[in-house]
Amino acid sequence: MNKVVLLSDSTCDLSPELVQRHRVEILPLHVSFPGDPKDYLDGVSLTSDELYQKAELLNTTPKTGALNVFELVEAFRPHIERGEDILFTGIGSGLSSTCQNALLAKKEFPEGRIEVVDSQNLSTGTGLLVLKMAQFRDEGLPVGEIAQKARTLVPYVSAKFCIDRLDYLYRGGRCSGLSMNLAHFLHIHPIAKVKDNKLMVASKVRGKYRKAVDAQLEEFLKDLPMIDDFALFVTDSGRMDGEDQYMLSKAKEHFDPSRVYHTRAGCVVSAHCGPKTIGILYLLDPEKIKR
Repeated sequence: MNKVVLLSDSTCDLSPELVQRHRVEILPLHVSFPGDPKDYLDGVSLTSDELYQKAELLNTTPKTGALNVFELVEAFRPHIERGEDILFTGIGSGLSSTCQNALLAKKEFPEGRIEVVDSQNLSTGTGLLVLKMAQFRDEGLPVGEIAQKARTLVPYVSAKFCIDRLDYLYRGGRCSGLSMNLAHFLHIHPIAKVKDNKLMVASKVRGKYRKAVDAQLEEFLKDLPMIDDFALFVTDSGRMDGEDQYMLSKAKEHFDPSRVYHTRAGCVVSAHCGPKTIGILYLLDPEKIKR
């Protein structure tokens, strides 16, 4: 049986320590700014802090770009030539063309050597699946079986985020100016969830930002008896004013602290949601749900 290598894209938002520990190869997505000819690579030539600084300096909205077919073919080729099988997952097909491009790149190589798993998610929602696939790989499973097991887990990922302000969504054409101004005036903080391969607003919390953070924690506590205890993520986009530590401490009161991971969102998530966005992400256990 061939050695299995695990590849993901930069939107999985795993920390460098987790990437190294679980032997994951990360492929960076693209970020650009209107008026700037440079093509930035997420997490390589641009950080989310630098993205905010540049966006504010230029008074513009960053654009993000998928991995293209050529890039994916070039990333896959060395592993295939070394006799390794490839397992790739990244941002969901409903959110980016990266997954579709990976399926096209896969056709350039012998059948059965590459498996592409559509996470139907983003950020550490994808990261949870990456860690599960690393676990299956380390158990010695072949690439096809790992992919099959991972696909059955996709519907059980719970990914939600609360957003402080709608400036980035507005400048990116994802909400109207009226919605942005009303949200700012009325202190409304949307809670976005990934559902059916799309990111959508699930609810709107009015008042202090802490109330939106607490709303996520309340849902987490309701789900707690059904959560797979292998990992839980608190992921934020920076400039959190202590809300990240608050959510992290609350999560650790109810979940094994050694399995609670705090990660920082990369440029792609930050470009769409802006600063002071935070989420709690976990995987529901199908067996616990049945009980």
